[in-house]
Parts: sequence; C-alpha cells; structure tokens
Amino acid sequence: MEEFELSHISLLLTLGSPHMPPPAGLPGVIDQTRGLLDYVEKNCAPAVYTPQRKYVCIAGRYIHGATLAGNSDVTSGMTPTIDKDQGMAESVPNVNNNKSISLTPTLRAYFIGQGYKQLCGQADVWGDGVVPEMSAHLEGALNMSLDGVCHSPIGSDDRMRPWYGSPSVLEKWVHHLLNP
Repeated sequence: MEEFELSHISLLLTLGSPHMPPPAGLPGVIDQTRGLLDYVEKNCAPAVYTPQRKYVCIAGRYIHGATLAGNSDVTSGMTPTIDKDQGMAESVPNVNNNKSISLTPTLRAYFIGQGYKQLCGQADVWGDGVVPEMSAHLEGALNMSLDGVCHSPIGSDDRMRPWYGSPSVLEKWVHHLLNP
C-alpha cells in the first residue's frame, strides 16, 4: 500500500477473496483473474500483520469440491443435510460435537470442485462454494476460516446457508472493522 502512497490505510479485510494466482501449467486450469493475482504477487510487498497495518482474510468452509477423476476422503466438522428440492448434500456446522465426518461427493461438489481448481489448481478442497479456503488466505495476514459460510447472499439464509454478511457470521469478523 505504501508504494501507492496510501500509508494512511491501516486495515485490509477480505471476505472470500482469492489472494494467490493458480499454479501455472496445470491442464484444464485457466487463470480467471487474467494475470492480476500473478502481477500482485510479483510486484506488491507481502502482507505483514502489525498493529499499524492489519491484514485480515476471512474464508468460508461451506462445501468440499470433488475431482472428476475419483472420490476423495473428505473430513471436516460438518454434518450432511439433504436439499430435497435439488437432491444434493449440503453441509452445515455441527455445533453439537464438532467432529470430523466423511461426506459423499454430489454432482454439485464435482461442479464446484472444477471452479476451485481454476483458482488453486485443486478440486478436492474446502471452500465457500466459489473461492477455495486456501486461496482466500494470505501469507502474513490474520487468516480465519468460518465453518458453514457460503460465498454469496444469493440462495443463502441466516440459519442453514449463512454468508459473510449474515448476522451470525458478521459478529465473528466485524469487530476488526469497528476496532481498527
């Protein structure tokens, strides 16, 4: 930020934003940022979290992507539920025991996995349904992952499919904005 003469900025807070370019040369991967994240990685100073300059990156863990080539053994503190309208498994936080369980990939998980692959080079990773968790974290930042949080307010609700702006999720990160 200093290289752009914006030293009065004290906080960068991102919600489900990708921060690193996809690995180069992977078959089937097209850089969705058209080189922007590669440029930033090569030309901008790295994030260094300090009391004067804070970097906070929030990632959602809503759905695990799946590879088209095979099944992966997936674990997280999530409980499967069935979306009867669409016939696919969704995941919501398991607040009772916070244990790891295995989920069977659905057609949606394969589809979302292909989107994740475009950002991080892997399909079988956790993310918010758009951005993989690993891509939403920035080296040198305060990185947080929120279980059960999806990327978009479209199709979300505050109980079963909360997004970054849902009241129950806001209370987990908004204090970074209110108390810089």
